[in-house]
Order: sequence, then C-alpha cells, then structure tokens
Amino acid sequence: MAGLLSLATLLILLVLPAAAQDKKEIDLAFAMAIDISGSIDPDEAKLQREGYVQAFRDPGIVKAILSGPNGRIAVAYYEWSDASLQQLLIDWTLLDSEASIYTFARWLAAAPISIARRTSISGAIRYAVPLFGRSPYEANRKVLDISGDGSNNDGPPVTSMRYEALKERIVINGLPIMNDRPNPFGFPNEPDLDKYYLHCVTGGPRSFIEVATKFDDFPRAVHKKLLQEVANIGPRQDIDGDGLRRLRNGTQLAQAGGTTRRPVRNEEDYTKFVRPEYELGCDIGERRSREFWQRRFGTTPD
Repeated sequence: MAGLLSLATLLILLVLPAAAQDKKEIDLAFAMAIDISGSIDPDEAKLQREGYVQAFRDPGIVKAILSGPNGRIAVAYYEWSDASLQQLLIDWTLLDSEASIYTFARWLAAAPISIARRTSISGAIRYAVPLFGRSPYEANRKVLDISGDGSNNDGPPVTSMRYEALKERIVINGLPIMNDRPNPFGFPNEPDLDKYYLHCVTGGPRSFIEVATKFDDFPRAVHKKLLQEVANIGPRQDIDGDGLRRLRNGTQLAQAGGTTRRPVRNEEDYTKFVRPEYELGCDIGERRSREFWQRRFGTTPD
C-alpha cells in the first residue's frame, strides 16, 4: 500500500509542474488580418504581402520588438474575405531574436497569395477572438491589426463583432486602403473608408488607424503602423475640432475614450473605448452593396 502511495505521489510531482507552469509572458500578442476580397487584384495582394514582409525585415521594427520589457512578442497572420473564409497562414509564432523575426518574414514571403470574393470585416474579427484565446503566451497587450480596402458587406454587423473582441480586451487597429483603382465588379470606391474604419472598426485603449492613400502607399503605412503598435507609442499629433488626433501629414488617429493618454487599468472595460456612432451608419457597406447589385443586376449576390 505504501509503495502504491509513493508511486502516486511521484506521478503527481512529475505531472504538476508541467500542468501548473505559467505561460511565457510576452509584451504583445499581435494578429494581422489581411483583406483578400474580390476588390483586390493579384498585384495589390502582392503589395500588401510585401509591405508586411519588408516591415519585419526593418531594423527599426526588429529593435522595437526586442526592446520591450520582456524582449519578445508573438504574431499570427491570416487572410480574410467572406464571412466564412479566413485562412491562417502563420499561427502564433514567438519573435524573441533577430533570427526568429527574419525567419517569420521568410515564411511570410514564401506563403501563397490568394484572392476571394466578399468583404467581411466582422468575420475577420470573429475569427480573431478564439485565435487570441488559444495563444500559448501570456500577453501584456493583445492587438488585432485589420487592413482592407472596403467596408463590411457580408456576415454579422461589424460593431457586434467588435464588441465581442473588446470584451476580451483585444485592441483593434485599422489600416484602410484608399483604393483609387477601378473595382473589378464596377463597385465604386469608398472615399469615406478612413472614417468608417475609425468609427466602426477600431476600438480599445489607444486604438487608431493609419491610412494608406493607395496600394502603392501600403508598405509605408504598414511600416509606420507596426512600429507604433509594437513599441506601444504614438507619433506626434495635433487635435482637430472633432477631437480626432491627426498626424502632421493629415492621417487621422483615434485616441479612443478621450484625448489624453493615461495608463490603462487591468480592470477597465474595453467596450467603452470606441468612437461615436458613424454619421452614415456602420451598416453603410451592406446598404451600398445591396443597392449596387440591385441597380446593376436587379438582384443581390448569394
């Protein structure tokens, strides 16, 4: 009997340390969600991918990643289109050295590039919530970075999914691409996409957008945005009459929850860190899509 007890005790001692071991603490869990909807052609998709690859090869961003309190972050990269279409290209990967960062960039450069159909930002956010939930690391901050060239026109309301992400303390930043190229389907470009992203997509403490004025501008925009997100800093800004923080070059940033920067307490409710309701409504993408297809083809797409 004593021998059986000793064996049971030994097994418990062997198992407990692994089961009770804390997750490795990291400065940031950072998920990148990339639009591959039908409005993006192969050349534009390649520009998006190259923008991220170049950013992670940049010495300034490498230094920022390794200069945090823990000296490491974790990243995941996925592409999205329809409400049911999200494809994970690279799962959570620890970046804790120059070698690991450059390896991640190499993996990203080698991954195939796809193009799909519709635009479901809400689906992209919904996918992110369990993605962050199964991260093998303990993150001081959780940030979802969404880039795209159109407003939500498929799946649940974008604000509903944003709320679900903010409940999990996931900050959402945006990189709207002001696409000046003709849409393959004839759908008009959206001159207010920056405002839409600001009011309807972003949320959480110090959430913001960085605008790419066209696809050729994407590498610059993603580099600047990643540097801010990784280092958890903001560029020098002015406050305009609407309370928006504006970069010297005119890009709008959302200092959600007010215009003063202050520490974020662990118990704070992230759902209150959103901009006021968009004047055109956060369902503007769905309405524009229905009106376009009805006007052009007399029906709406499946």
